[in-house]
Amino acid sequence: QVQLVESGGGAVQAGGSLRLSCAASGGTLNSGAFSNYAMGWFRSAPGKEREFVARIGWSGLTRYADSVKGRFTISRDNAQKTVFLQMNSLRPEDTAVYYCAAGIAVSSSSSGYDYWGQGTQVTVSS
Repeated sequence: QVQLVESGGGAVQAGGSLRLSCAASGGTLNSGAFSNYAMGWFRSAPGKEREFVARIGWSGLTRYADSVKGRFTISRDNAQKTVFLQMNSLRPEDTAVYYCAAGIAVSSSSSGYDYWGQGTQVTVSS
């Protein structure tokens, strides 16, 4: 069992930046075990389907949704069992609840992840 807690959300103006964090924990989860998990970020805007934002695998390979390429960066600190999402040049359409997810295999689909955080709100004003 893995627990994920997101933080770092908030309200910013268009063009601004935010850095989201996702801390992982569990009874048997140490830094070595955490390094074997693929981690992803998804977001859900009001009235819309949950969509993929970014992912990072155990190998360090990253992938981004076309809508955030060049603006968002995903990274991880295995020693701290934490994954980050640096968001730059934010736009109003980035407004959503952002969720952190963990899974054994790398995936860009929500069905490919086994554990989810509660989410953190990001609001971008024009």
